[in-house]
Amino acid sequence: MIHFVGAGSGAPDLITVRGKKYLEEADIIIYAGSLVNPQLLEYAKPGAEIYNSAKMTLEEVLEVMITAEQNQKMTVRLHTGDPSLYGAIREQMDVLDEKQIAYDYCPGVSSFCGAASALNLEYTLPDVSQSVIITRMAGRTPVPAKESIESFAAHQATMVVFLSTGMLEELSRRLIEGGYQPDTPAAIVYKATWEDEKTFVCTVDTLAKTAAEHNITKTALMIIGDVVAHTRYDRSKLYDPGFTTEFREASE
Repeated sequence: MIHFVGAGSGAPDLITVRGKKYLEEADIIIYAGSLVNPQLLEYAKPGAEIYNSAKMTLEEVLEVMITAEQNQKMTVRLHTGDPSLYGAIREQMDVLDEKQIAYDYCPGVSSFCGAASALNLEYTLPDVSQSVIITRMAGRTPVPAKESIESFAAHQATMVVFLSTGMLEELSRRLIEGGYQPDTPAAIVYKATWEDEKTFVCTVDTLAKTAAEHNITKTALMIIGDVVAHTRYDRSKLYDPGFTTEFREASE
């Protein structure tokens, strides 16, 4: 059996109980070494074989998985955050499907959730934003033309931008071209939930300046929108005494 496991956003105790159990039982662990906290490997049992996929091709990763299955060994494919976001898992699963090799997927805490915790932030403030757009800038890996930063910015929803720390001047320009005001609140979160986590609150037009001042060049994500400032929002109806729910009658 092969288990795709989300390692969580960084802190080793933010892996799920199920994910930790799989790590403890695994004969083979293939982890995304460029981003996964190596402290998680301390959960591995003695004798477990450990591979760093940062130094491997897709074909080499699959060869390890297939060989493990032939030898009736259990494999954990350990991805950063939650594997469904920028995890490149579908291409692995498709080959396993072709080979009729069984696998499952254990979700993890995404870094966009870790970033919210770092800032004590609520992404969906009433009357401010009820939607979160998760995206990235086009780099060596392209982004579909229909998913441009400008087109998303036009919605004025909360935006979380992954994998774009080295392109912040362009990001700011495109956010403003799409409709955000230059002074729209923004934040940079570096290595959310890791021991060396750093957070910086700024504005859309000062993203690049803020990153440069603090020497942030990678392993960060950007949050864009008025929820960062959380200075103006409506009270939740769910806990309003004048609001009836399935479980409570209005008291006013």
